[in-house]
Amino acid sequence: MSDKTNAARLCDNAGIEYALIPYETEDDNVDGKSVAKKLGLSEDEIFKTLVTIGKSGEIYVFVIPVSGELDLKKAAKASGEKSMHMLPLKELLPVTGYVKGGCSPLGMKKNYPTIFDETIILLDRITFNAGKVGLQLQLKVMDLPEILDYNIADLIKTS
Repeated sequence: MSDKTNAARLCDNAGIEYALIPYETEDDNVDGKSVAKKLGLSEDEIFKTLVTIGKSGEIYVFVIPVSGELDLKKAAKASGEKSMHMLPLKELLPVTGYVKGGCSPLGMKKNYPTIFDETIILLDRITFNAGKVGLQLQLKVMDLPEILDYNIADLIKTS
């Protein structure tokens, strides 16, 4: 299959059951909320991958429901950093190997510290980008630790 991404290969190598779910990109609506709508999924069960840089210069990956917004103060606290900001878009491809709209927490160039929002514990299955625009990957939450070392924290901005 030519659609295999690094994320899918990681699942294959670990013997983890997953689904690759393509979605239409011709309309250029590839933000998380649009993708959730296209796939008929709740905005709480499809997650987006955000790459940040801490005050120390360390790269961190945060994975949150598309319904929410990353709270950078909570992200800094969860990672033990004094402060945190989003990685500039021009650095995304060189740092992760992925482009905007196609960033997966699996299969990045390096294994960066990764933190999922605590709402992951409410789900049986999680859906996130498979590593390219137009393709999502869905797997059982209980299988995730087999292919990714991650922590869980409260990361969502509250009003």
